[in-house]
Amino acid sequence: MASDVITDPYWWDAAPPRRLDPAPVGDACDAVVVGAGYTGLSAALTLARAGRTVQVFDRQRPGEGASSRNGGMASGNIRSSFGALAKAYGLERAKAIYGEGARARVWLTEFIAAEGIDCDLVPVGRVTGGIHPEDYDGFCREADLLNQHLDLGAQVLDRNGVRDEIGNELYYSGMLRPDIGGLHPAKYVSGLLDSVLAAGVPVHGETAVLGLRRDGDAFEVKTARGTVRARDVVMATNGYTDGVDPWLRRRLVPAKSRIVATAPLSPNLVKKLIPNGRMLGETRKLYHYFRPSPDGTRILMGGREAGANATPAQATDMLRRDLAMIFPELADVEITHSWNGNVAFNMDFLPRLFVKDGVHYAVGYCGSGVVWASWLGRKAALRLLGDPEGDSAFACDRPTAVPVPLYDGNPWFLPLAFTWFSLQDRFKFLRNL
Repeated sequence: MASDVITDPYWWDAAPPRRLDPAPVGDACDAVVVGAGYTGLSAALTLARAGRTVQVFDRQRPGEGASSRNGGMASGNIRSSFGALAKAYGLERAKAIYGEGARARVWLTEFIAAEGIDCDLVPVGRVTGGIHPEDYDGFCREADLLNQHLDLGAQVLDRNGVRDEIGNELYYSGMLRPDIGGLHPAKYVSGLLDSVLAAGVPVHGETAVLGLRRDGDAFEVKTARGTVRARDVVMATNGYTDGVDPWLRRRLVPAKSRIVATAPLSPNLVKKLIPNGRMLGETRKLYHYFRPSPDGTRILMGGREAGANATPAQATDMLRRDLAMIFPELADVEITHSWNGNVAFNMDFLPRLFVKDGVHYAVGYCGSGVVWASWLGRKAALRLLGDPEGDSAFACDRPTAVPVPLYDGNPWFLPLAFTWFSLQDRFKFLRNL
C-alpha cells in the first residue's frame, strides 16, 4: 500500500463527519438514544416529531461508524436465501421477512425524497455473480420463489447475461434484483443528521455513555458530560457496542470489513466493466461486493478484513489482488482510499427488534444496515410510542437472541472462521478446474 493511501472512507471526501458545537446536556428528557448512526438518528427523528423530548449520545462524531463507512448498497438483504429461510422458519415467516425488506426499500426512497436529502440514491438494481457452475440452479430456485411470493422481478442470467453486467469471464451465471439500489452513505447520514437537528434534538457527538441503570420508573444515563434521567432508552450501537451494554455485546459479533477505492478511471472503462452501473456481489463464502462510485469515475470494492495480524497495508494489497482477479484491466490501477468498519452479526443472522429490561433495541443488520438500520430505528421508536405501525417481522416479545459461546466482546474466533470459509472457496475452485 502506497504511503499516500487515504485511510478515511472515500465517502468522507464529499461528506466528512461533523464535529458539532457542544450543546448543554439536559438533566432530564423523555428518551435517550445511544448511537448517532442511521438507527439512532431515525429513532430520534421519529420520537421528536411525535412530541417527545430526546437527546442523542455517541462516543464518536455523529455517523462516524458504519453509517458513513459502508458500501452504500440499499439492499435490505437477508443473509439466508428465501428458500433457506422458508425451510428453517416456514413459508409465511419467510414471506413476512422478505416482504418487509421490499416495504423498507420503498419507504427509504420516499423518506429521502420527503426530507430533501441529496445522497445520490439510484434504483440501479443489484447483480450477484455465481462463482461456481452449480450456482445457476440455485439462482433459478431462488428467483422462482421471490417472484412467486413477492413479485420482485428477479431475473436469472446465464454466462453471457452476467458478462453483460460484470465485464469479465469470472462468473458462470448471475441473478439480477431490480428492486435494489445504491446511495452515498455519508451524504445520507449527514442529511439525516440535518433533519434531526432541525427537529430540535440535541445530538451530543464525542460524548460517550458510561453507564446505564434503572431507577424506579426511569433510567439514569451517565455520560462523559453529565447524567441524564430519561423515561425511555433506545440502544442503537450495533457493530460499535461497547462495555456499557455487556448483555448486548455478548450477542453481537463485530466483524471487520474493508473497502478500497480506485483512483479516477476513464468513464469508458468503468462503463465497460460495469455496463449498467449496478450494485454487485458474488456467491463465494468470503464474498466481495463492488460498485461504481456515484459519479461513475471509480470502482469501490469491499470484503472481509484480512487475518487478525494483517496490517492495513497487507489487507489493502489483498483486496487489490482480488479486484484485479475480478477485473484484470485494473491490475495496475492505483488505490487511493482504504478503510475498514464493523459489521455486526448475531447467531441467527437476522436483524432484531426487542425490549429488554425496558430498553428498546434495534440491532443485528449483518452487513445490510443502509436499509435495515433506518427502518428498524424508526420501528423501535414507534413501538416505544405504542404506535401499531411499529409492528415488524423482526419484533419479538422477549429477547430471544442467544449469546455467542465463549465470547466476551473479543471475536477471537473470526480468523478461524474466515480460514474455514477460504478453504471451502478454494475447494470449489479446484473442483471446477
